Amino acid sequence: MAIGSLTTAAVTKERAEQYKGRVTPYVIIACIVAATGGSLFGYDIGISGGVTSMDDFLKEFFPTVYRQKMHAHENNYCKYDNQGLAAFTSSLYIAGLVASLVASPITQKYGRRASIIGGGISFLIGSALNASAVNLVMLIIGRVMLGVGIGFGNQAIPLYLSEMAPTHLRGGLNMMFQVATTFGIFTANMVNFGTQNIKPWGWRLSLGLAAVPALLMTIGGIFLPETPNSLIERGSKERGRKLLEKIRGTSEVDAEFQDMVDASELANSIKHPFSNILERRYRPELVMAIVMPTSQILTGINSILFYAPVLFQSMGFGGDASLYSSALTGGVLAFSTFISIATVDKLGRRVLLISGGIQMIICQIIVAIILGIKFGDNQELSKSYSILVVVVVCLFVVEFGWSWGPLGWTVPSEIFPLEIRSAGQSITVAANLLFTFIIAQAFLALLCSFKFGIFLFFAAWITLMTIFVFLFLPETKGIPIEEMTFMWKKHWFWKLILSDNTL
Repeated sequence: MAIGSLTTAAVTKERAEQYKGRVTPYVIIACIVAATGGSLFGYDIGISGGVTSMDDFLKEFFPTVYRQKMHAHENNYCKYDNQGLAAFTSSLYIAGLVASLVASPITQKYGRRASIIGGGISFLIGSALNASAVNLVMLIIGRVMLGVGIGFGNQAIPLYLSEMAPTHLRGGLNMMFQVATTFGIFTANMVNFGTQNIKPWGWRLSLGLAAVPALLMTIGGIFLPETPNSLIERGSKERGRKLLEKIRGTSEVDAEFQDMVDASELANSIKHPFSNILERRYRPELVMAIVMPTSQILTGINSILFYAPVLFQSMGFGGDASLYSSALTGGVLAFSTFISIATVDKLGRRVLLISGGIQMIICQIIVAIILGIKFGDNQELSKSYSILVVVVVCLFVVEFGWSWGPLGWTVPSEIFPLEIRSAGQSITVAANLLFTFIIAQAFLALLCSFKFGIFLFFAAWITLMTIFVFLFLPETKGIPIEEMTFMWKKHWFWKLILSDNTL
């Protein structure tokens, strides 16, 4: 078994060295344009929390929450606990979950661009409905359309980036999706900061401006080239070869082209990828498709970003100060992603995930201790402790931004063989959105029940997932995307699972 592992490692490394080419401006521009779709996801995360803390929005759609908020002696942790308000935030994610599964066959049959364009159009419709909503039903329908857009976009864009990028820079270019996501969050926070003073329709402007990233994604999708992998998979080998030569800047692409052809032949022989991914030979990929995105959400990051204004208001910040604080966390997240881009293809995925996990655990525990000792049911934090909480939350966001934030998407998108790639990415997106939905729906109730313990709850999950990465995730740095299968066969644990399926 040891000799087989060494041979596999040597073959994989040798094959990677046969891949020729350079980073061309063409591929960089294509990746940047495609990645703008991530701003849809980010904008919605950032906009939702800000809008749900605006009085005019609450008075129009959630008067009960508004009355709770205005009450003089309410429980600090429970003032926003309302399932209708949580449903507004989380309805998008259950719609996205269903849409991501529907997107899989479309992405495989019609290409990555088709899903990107379809997602952009759906998001445009959703933003228009939300901005013009006159009742809660219209608001929720708009959220569902936004969810469909996110489901399609999140399914196709990470695949697109992984397939277009050269092997040695795949991690960095794939993270353009996360850069766009974090930029969308920051932009949304700044929009909320500006629209909160526009009475009484500022919230409509916040929700309606979601049309801007949707338009960018739709137009970008129209002009983007398809990926060589997708063209070859759908039978256009000559077009795929020419595009591969163009994006690699060389005609010496025989090794990479042959790997794509071999992968496409296997992919086309499989008629039911969702059934096949359940087979034992794909067990490592299936586990990672579920665990990585689920762990990303269980860091608690989306709860902090969704409800940052609400959270900070609960701690005693004024309305303006709470939105300003959440804008600060959005800016910090956007900045920190560039750290990951600069280091991921040098240090590798595992180093960033494990070190980021350890530091996030420390930050969650610190916040829990401060709130547990200094923040009671009917009192506000002192100014100095409030500032300290914001600083530690920002540190937490930085650590997430260069570890689990981008890598929660990057690692799954690069590990699937072509025959299950579309199905695998759909499962990744579905798992991400399912747990986003669960946490978004439950967070306000958990905050009310657990109080400061909510941060210890997330710290416990981060501890588990950091141990999981240490034990079960092999390093994917520098391995060609169509050669990734060999990686699992030399891992101490997965080779035992795959021993009966060695090709």
